[in-house]
Amino acid sequence: MPKKIIVTGGAGFIGSSLIRHLIRTTKYYVVNIDKLSYAGNISSLKSIDQSDRYYFENIDICSSKDINLCFQKYKPDAIIHLAAETHVDRSIAGPEEFIYSNINGTFNLLEQARSYWSNLGAKKKKNFRFHHVSTDEVFGDLNDTKDKFNESTPYNPSSPYSASKASSDHLVRAWRRTYGLPVLITNCSNNYGPYQFPEKLIPRVIINALLGKKIPVYGSGQQIRDWLFVDDHARALIRVIEDGKVGDTYNIGGCNEKSNIYVIRYICKLLDDLSPSHPKNIKKYDELISFVKDRPGGDFRYAIDASKIANELDWSPDETFETGLRKTVEWYLSNKDWWANKINDA
Repeated sequence: MPKKIIVTGGAGFIGSSLIRHLIRTTKYYVVNIDKLSYAGNISSLKSIDQSDRYYFENIDICSSKDINLCFQKYKPDAIIHLAAETHVDRSIAGPEEFIYSNINGTFNLLEQARSYWSNLGAKKKKNFRFHHVSTDEVFGDLNDTKDKFNESTPYNPSSPYSASKASSDHLVRAWRRTYGLPVLITNCSNNYGPYQFPEKLIPRVIINALLGKKIPVYGSGQQIRDWLFVDDHARALIRVIEDGKVGDTYNIGGCNEKSNIYVIRYICKLLDDLSPSHPKNIKKYDELISFVKDRPGGDFRYAIDASKIANELDWSPDETFETGLRKTVEWYLSNKDWWANKINDA
């Protein structure tokens, strides 16, 4: 069982949820490594940042020197690697940063972890874990089939983002096979919840609606995603780092397949109920919906088969899509100060 965990990308959306869970529900010491790029927000950790079990290091995972010093300073028992560039649209507009951060950064982290792990004592070396957090987008597009992604689904990435994540997954598996590094990999479906950066679909819809701005919908809006509430994902990551089998992959899904247009219209209905003071004289928020040209290489359907993690690690999501989305909308309504100064960067 790890005692001290390094979380990379801990000021991001999923990373901050994970750290809040680790501090509130476990006894682990947590070291947050984050370079605080545009999507990183240290204020997302305000509720736990005074804990004597929490540490923050403002460093880049691509810096060999800084990562090595961090390992030597904190002597971790486990790494949960979340730091990554994640937005598909940004990867299409400018893929270089995705290659640098997601591939080179993971390579550097693996090498520094391998060097550190190789010099540990026998017991600590045996118990060490490197947990790489990835995405279902590495598997590509299910089109209109009834299939779901499982742990054996071949990789077929469609965007520079998903290709960079697929590359990092391959590196992690290679470091396991070649060097014996004790790794774990998880591939998750679309996350949503509080503290998500406004460039993503759900917060963008909420914020645009509240500001009376057009709500863009790619294509017909019939693209299907499997939605996972971020706090359920955090619980799954903790379960995997504690009880997952070294070398294995676990798919984490919310069991909530919904089309984009369904999600958008459902948010509009929630806002009609929770924030009835409509902007710009509109009577209903769905009047702001605007269909736009689909992005290049867009995948039609993602869906996760999460039976392995359910059967082997006894994990399943607590939130339904409806309960999780209501919590999310309520949070954005109550935390305008958090997102108001970020909308220009989205």
